[in-house]
Amino acid sequence: MLGLRTTIYKVDDITKAKEWYAKAFLTEPYFNEPFYVGFNIGGFELGLQPDPTPSAVKVESVVSYWGVDDIHETYNRLLSVGATENEPPYNVGDELMTATVKDPFGNVIGLIYNPYFKINQ
Repeated sequence: MLGLRTTIYKVDDITKAKEWYAKAFLTEPYFNEPFYVGFNIGGFELGLQPDPTPSAVKVESVVSYWGVDDIHETYNRLLSVGATENEPPYNVGDELMTATVKDPFGNVIGLIYNPYFKINQ
């Protein structure tokens, strides 16, 4: 195993989702097709795929946590662009903090502040 590479969010409107994620993650997609939109977020893939059978409620079974330098600022900025609260920033031990929001399409976006994490090359 080499480590995580891609997180994919299924969305009911890929055009609106592309616009929202570009604003939320402050970057434009590098790949933009009707069947897939890809963003490079710090060397990792954030992908959007159209959901042919969207449901009103999505199950939270796995959460990907995106690393941030300031969890409170990022959490509040995501709320300001249309995300909704799920779990506010919470200290999980030492300096580690996590939070989650829901995007306008019902997906959970995890945030983590972890000053100890280093990518092994």
